[in-house]
Amino acid sequence: MLLYIHVPFCRSKCRYCAFVSRPLDMAEVEVYAAALPLEIRHFGKKLGRPKVETVYFGGGTPSLLPPWALSRLMPEINKHFDLHPAVEWTFEANPDSALDVEYLKILASYGVNRISLGVQSFSDAALTRLGRPHNAKTAMAAVNAVRQAGFVNLSLDFIWGLPNQREGAWLEDLKMAVRLRPEHLSCYGLTLEPGTPLAADAEAGGLELPTESEQGRMYIHGAEFLEEQGYLQYEISSFARMGFQSRHNSGYWEGRDYLGLGPGAVSTLSGVRHENPRDVREWAALAKTGRCGAGGVALTREERVREYVMLSLRTAKGLRLSIYRRLTGIDFLKENESLLTALRQKELIRLNNGHLRLTKNGFLVSNLILERLRY
Repeated sequence: MLLYIHVPFCRSKCRYCAFVSRPLDMAEVEVYAAALPLEIRHFGKKLGRPKVETVYFGGGTPSLLPPWALSRLMPEINKHFDLHPAVEWTFEANPDSALDVEYLKILASYGVNRISLGVQSFSDAALTRLGRPHNAKTAMAAVNAVRQAGFVNLSLDFIWGLPNQREGAWLEDLKMAVRLRPEHLSCYGLTLEPGTPLAADAEAGGLELPTESEQGRMYIHGAEFLEEQGYLQYEISSFARMGFQSRHNSGYWEGRDYLGLGPGAVSTLSGVRHENPRDVREWAALAKTGRCGAGGVALTREERVREYVMLSLRTAKGLRLSIYRRLTGIDFLKENESLLTALRQKELIRLNNGHLRLTKNGFLVSNLILERLRY
């Protein structure tokens, strides 16, 4: 099982962000730190101290949790879950809250062995436009702090396709990132989420975004550059040195069971999906009364098949045709014969060893491909 813990607090809401997050409020941190151990104990007991292969603290900004809060939360995880001896334990951080080497050593003392830093860009102008609370100098200082604290598994997050960004600027970001020698890189295309300030700017005509063809070149040339530097692309947005693929994220894409704790966290266990309330105090009230995880909706066969197709085609491994046939009783190749022939001719897909895989160009238009496939 995978364990995800959501920490909803941020210094401020970034202008592109649609995640469950809220400005840091120490009174709410108190509420959170009191309720999360209750939720951990509840599920530890309910699931019989389940085996956990990966732990992931996401946000929000988990690195804003003060040491006193960590002391309440972290021991409970080891106590109520059976962690695999080689557990991958990731902790997300923003550069401005990952500068304290002693704080990072505290994380390591609890078992955290992987840090994911939200760098997003090395352009100070771009960071300002995104509403990020750090600059390039701070990002590089945070990388140094993570290394000084002894971490040997570091992931850096970036966003491409930014306002006013050109291909050369994106490749410069990647060159600088590679010089820092992280074990893992996540590179996400900018998405204008409805209701965010950045989306409002775009609707008002106040953003100059790269054209579709420019974005295509950014993606393809960026991916090719990273592979030249020894980073294997194992998913649409994910690149890693050999042996450093995110086991937690890979588990999601493989359809493994996952338990989500904290406000707004989602779980899928034995085909039943549940989402926690997003409001911190509403979620905490459920945790205190032992009603965590009540309800949930069983996924239909059609939903399970749809998720398998969508998630597997995100990965370099691709869709395993025998699994699809076992789930549906249908031959995927025959069901989509004419479309797949056209996609192969355009070099958007590959078929080999019983797998259907998207090429880099296929990844670039994956949403369009998924819309046209029959499954």
